[in-house]
This record gives sequence, structure tokens and C-alpha cells, in this order.
Amino acid sequence: MSEDYYKVLGVNRDASKTDIEKAYRGLARKYHPDMNPDDASAKQKFQEVQKAFDVLSSPEKRELFDRYGSSFESMGAGGPGGPGGPTGPGGASYTWTGSGGPGFEGFDFSQFFGERYGGGESPFGDAMGGGGGRGRSRSRSRSRSVRGADIVHELKIPFTTAVVGGQAQLSVQRADGRLETITVKIPAGIEDGKKIRLRGQGESSPTGDSESGDILITVRVNPHPSYTRRGNNLEVRVPVTVAEAALGAKIDLPTPNGVIKLTVPPGSSSGTRLRVKGFGVHSTNGQGDLLADVQIMLPEKIEGETRALIEKLAAQQAEDPRRHLQW
Repeated sequence: MSEDYYKVLGVNRDASKTDIEKAYRGLARKYHPDMNPDDASAKQKFQEVQKAFDVLSSPEKRELFDRYGSSFESMGAGGPGGPGGPTGPGGASYTWTGSGGPGFEGFDFSQFFGERYGGGESPFGDAMGGGGGRGRSRSRSRSRSVRGADIVHELKIPFTTAVVGGQAQLSVQRADGRLETITVKIPAGIEDGKKIRLRGQGESSPTGDSESGDILITVRVNPHPSYTRRGNNLEVRVPVTVAEAALGAKIDLPTPNGVIKLTVPPGSSSGTRLRVKGFGVHSTNGQGDLLADVQIMLPEKIEGETRALIEKLAAQQAEDPRRHLQW
């Protein structure tokens, strides 16, 4: 046996007609020339798959193949379907039938390649052996290819994920009703309102011969209880005690790069802004700083010795803190 058509389709010799059609659908889509325009070997493989399906999808040809192997096609001067072609029991000759090319009798291509190929029409055109004038050339087939639809989605992510990057889960409702969970990679430094495109993960091509659509995600960043973002800078209000502001201190401050020691200079008033270089947002357009605004926190109750100390401090502060205010 020079060619094993069962091996070409990857099915057993006792495979049912349904098994053969299922195997053919997958291989035809995989090796179709329009899906592999720059791969000559794919076209050759596609022709082999089509030839194997031509034979195994026909009960008469399959019986001859099982009996004589692929050499049955060379029996007779005219070859299959011509004068002197292969004959079966009783001397009856077998000929190709059907308008969609050899081996496609009764095959519903509308389920495989879309409605345009219903009624037995071959989806591969004259270039792949379509007959009866109903085939489509590769150029016409390609011109009617329909790309899969895009899916538009909005995704809310935590403030910290937007700054340092990470992953998020996205639930997508497919056109066929399936609910699919997709993991989305979040780039560090992404801003609220920016978009992420997941190429080829949208809806499949309705014609089966074009690329799938994309998923277009609009990112929404949830606010942070302490930090705000201004460009690539991060801003935070840092509460300090009266003693820390007056005498100076080193305090712990959580940042995207871990906890750091922030130096509060002696005599810092509320509103004093301290800058920590390079501890802001790191994104594709640069990196920012961390801006810490000092906020003096007084005790909830001021009495006893505490009150006496504050009164003593007030007496020592001769300058008017509002002397520069004007309208």
C-alpha cells in the first residue's frame, strides 16, 4: 500500500463516517492554504488530507481502498470516474458525483465554514479541485473572509496593582453562552482609563477562515485610602506627633518598594512636603517620586501636664504664624 489514508487522517481502519468527517474538519482547517499563505508544505499536506477524505468518505471507494490499497486509483486507463475506471462487484463502475468536487457528496459545509458553503459547495474553490463552476478562487474566498468580533470589557483593579503591576481575572461571556475566565497581565504603572488589548482572544471567525477578534479592556483603578497619584508621582499625608514635628524623627512609611525610614526634620509644620526620589510610579514613560506631606496630629484630650506644656510653648512663640496672610 503506497499511501495509508487512515494514517493521513489519523483515524483507525474501523472509524465511522462521523469520525472521518470530524478528523477531516480539524485537519482541513489546520492546513488550509488561506490559513498558511507562506507555507508550501501546508498546501501539500492539505491536498493529502483532502485526497484521503475523498476516498474514505465514499463507501464504494473506501471498500476498494480497503481491498486494493491506494493503487485502486490507477486501475483502468481513465482513472477514477473516467472510462475504464475502477469497478466494483458486478462490474459496476464508480464515478465522482456532486457539485462540490470529488468526495464531498452530502457533506454540510455550512456547519464548518459558514452559510456561504451550504448545499454541498466546496469551500476550497477551483484551486483545490472544486467543480461545476461553483467553487471559489482563493482571492474571492479570502475577500469574503469574516474576522471574529471584538469583545469590549471594563476591568476594575486595585490601586496597588496599577502601580506595581500584577494579574487580574476577567470573566467573558462568549457568543455561544459560555462563561470563560481569562487571566490578564497588568503592566506596572498603568493609568485609569487606559486600554489593554488581548489579541486573538475575542470571538472566532464566523466563516472559519479568518483570524479571531480581540478583547479590548478598559482599566478602571480603584482609589487608595492613603495614596493618590499625580502623573508618575505618589502623594501621601503622613501623620506625626507634635514632638516628632518639633524635635524631628525617623518614621516608618510604607511604599510600593517596601517600608522605608522617612526623616522628618526638626521644626516641621503641617503641610511640609518631603520628597523621596524614585519611590513613585515606575512606568514606560519614566519614574516618579514619593511626596509626603507632614500632618501634625494633636492628642484628642489636652489637659493636665500636657496643657501646661502647650501653654508654655505658646508663651515662647512670639512670632505671629499668620503674619504673611493677606487678601
